[in-house]
Amino acid sequence: MSKSAARPRLDSSSSDRGIGAKDDTPAPWMIFWAALLIRIAYIVLAHTYRIAPSDDHFAFGYEMGRIARALVTGRGYADPFHGFSGPTAWVTPLFPLILGGIFKAFGVYSQLSGWAILSFDSLLSALTIPLIWETGERCFGLRVARWSAWIWALYPAAMQYAVKWVWEMTLTAFLFQLALLIALRIGWVGNRAGDGPSWRRWLGFGLVWGLIALSNPGVLLFLPVCGVWMLARSGKSWPMQLPKAVCSGLVFLAAIAPWCCRNEQVFHAFVPFRTNFGVELYLGNGPEADGFLAEYDHPSKDAAQFEIYRRMGELQYAAWRGEEAKKAIRADMPRFLRLCLLRAYFYWFGVPNPAGHPVADFGRALNYGLASCAGLLGLGLGLRRRIPGAALFAAAFLLLPAVYYIVAAHARFRHPLEPLMTLLGVFLFQQAKPRWGFTVPGLRRLWPAG
Repeated sequence: MSKSAARPRLDSSSSDRGIGAKDDTPAPWMIFWAALLIRIAYIVLAHTYRIAPSDDHFAFGYEMGRIARALVTGRGYADPFHGFSGPTAWVTPLFPLILGGIFKAFGVYSQLSGWAILSFDSLLSALTIPLIWETGERCFGLRVARWSAWIWALYPAAMQYAVKWVWEMTLTAFLFQLALLIALRIGWVGNRAGDGPSWRRWLGFGLVWGLIALSNPGVLLFLPVCGVWMLARSGKSWPMQLPKAVCSGLVFLAAIAPWCCRNEQVFHAFVPFRTNFGVELYLGNGPEADGFLAEYDHPSKDAAQFEIYRRMGELQYAAWRGEEAKKAIRADMPRFLRLCLLRAYFYWFGVPNPAGHPVADFGRALNYGLASCAGLLGLGLGLRRRIPGAALFAAAFLLLPAVYYIVAAHARFRHPLEPLMTLLGVFLFQQAKPRWGFTVPGLRRLWPAG
């Protein structure tokens, strides 16, 4: 079958949105440089690289910082909390390995290391801009792409995790947006020359998802749906794409295989990604759970729990807490469902901060909730207008938060979705039209009727 026969028909709305049209707007790389300079300037001027040394520098990467220190000091991938506790798979290895390399080069918990890791995150946050631009141009048009890129560059909430937090959020958000863009290219969304299911794109897709799995495996629920969507976009030629999809899966497995093999050797059990799910399930749903994660009972916070963890071993400790969580859930299923609904609300509209000032907390919640509402309404409008890729975006909105509804909700868990939410929110407001006209006596009409 020829390529032209295998290629899906052009989306009927592409010309209406101006996809591929020439424009004299600044290139996305100009916005990238502006975003990077702003982020680096904030790190330097706000001194966020001076991470508080209290609690033996635990705020410098938390469990990931502890593991990075253990790697550099010769203890291997181990010791995620406050004492020597042996090998761990509490978190997946991609970010701790990056942080360990920075510690090796610039010193453990040093200010120079703080500057280096936050600059690295800022680079990834800025590199997300070309991905947002192309995604927006393919799906919504050049105006949406331009405004979304500038919002991501300048909006403080979009850059906060890059310039303040030593954790994997920025890395995961960048990789997820890259995987989404590869899927759009494979699926001919935007109908650009050279698009389609090439071997290079399919293999790159598998590699990027392997890196995502090693950064934050909670995102993996979206992977099979994305793969099926790409095959479906091939139309009747989808059987011809199956070998590429299979090889993409093999690349994914090859990327995660060293980590899985290491865990098998260390724990003598199959641990594909990380061990902490049972603990997190208990902290979110134990007898005293109220919708918030019971961090006071976490091995990183409670010395007694750490001692139990160290004595039992990580795998057995997580299994024990997981069983206790299941007992609590089975004992009161309506309560568990109420907690899940509360966590869903927290995910989309913000987690209250009891220690914060009421006015500041209200402003933060309003900002957080408005971003969610704009993204969700923009998604609904995209589905209604059958924007190419809207069904794939809907799957991301449905599946990425799912595990957090069950366990815990924090604002940072939403970050991998926020580039897409920015695009959909801008699309929503770009499509808004005034419906009522008004006049002022003696003056011309100020607002045209819709």
